[in-house]
Amino acid sequence: MKVGIVTDTNSGMTQEEGKKYGIHILPMPFMIDGEIYHEGVNLSHEEFYRMQEEGADITTSQPSPEEVLGLWKELLETYDQLVHIPMSSSLSSSCQTAMMLAQEYEDRVFVVDNQRISITQRQSALDGKMMADRGMDGASIKKVLEDTRLDASIYVTVDTLKYLKKGGRITPAAAALGTLLRLKPVLTVQGGKLDAFAKARTMKQAKSIMITAIQNDLEQRFGDKGCKKCWLQIAHTSSPEIVSEWQKELGEAFPGTEIYTAPLSLSIACHIGPGALAVAITKKIEDVRD
Repeated sequence: MKVGIVTDTNSGMTQEEGKKYGIHILPMPFMIDGEIYHEGVNLSHEEFYRMQEEGADITTSQPSPEEVLGLWKELLETYDQLVHIPMSSSLSSSCQTAMMLAQEYEDRVFVVDNQRISITQRQSALDGKMMADRGMDGASIKKVLEDTRLDASIYVTVDTLKYLKKGGRITPAAAALGTLLRLKPVLTVQGGKLDAFAKARTMKQAKSIMITAIQNDLEQRFGDKGCKKCWLQIAHTSSPEIVSEWQKELGEAFPGTEIYTAPLSLSIACHIGPGALAVAITKKIEDVRD
């Protein structure tokens, strides 16, 4: 049986990466000053940040049913089954839409709701491809990915509160106070839910908080103090110099651990703005076969 893996650009995976790994990428749409753009198609990260800085009116959206169905129809000419891995249903309605559409493709399209986003969603797509290559069918891949949905943590800190305020994530009063006090909030994503985690006065302190949080999760939740059974990942909206320094600090905290690094998807960058740093761990999926 030939099983295809589909995810979207909320995962941070580019069209080029998708071709490299054999994963099919659905571009996410954005409404910018009344025009529709698609990430990685006619909207680059550089263009997005330029328009964001210039004060453009930017809102996230979801692919139309026609776009989703069109991709599935095309891929089902090649594959027996598809496993579609969208962003967490807790953070976007695109997952529920895909699940509804999949009802017309019973036993052929399996939509995964495993509460992932960004680099942890990317890892789910890679894990799905690994399992497909090992001969597992769509239903089995969906079950493994959903059964392991809580085996990941993300911590992120932002450089400015402007975009959290603009998106309604915090109140104007809280943003004003935070800006006055120069606070750097640390947020966490656990099981698809975005929550406040801690407050820091400096970026250095925020990074220290995130490293400690990851160390605690590794030891207490995953029993993996040395980070040998988990993937360690960085996502960001920062400059190469800042990211390089963050990689170095994480490398010192977790020696010998490979660190994957990528820009945050634009759907997240829309709400947190430039200068953000994130770190994630995702528990490795053991050798499973159908």
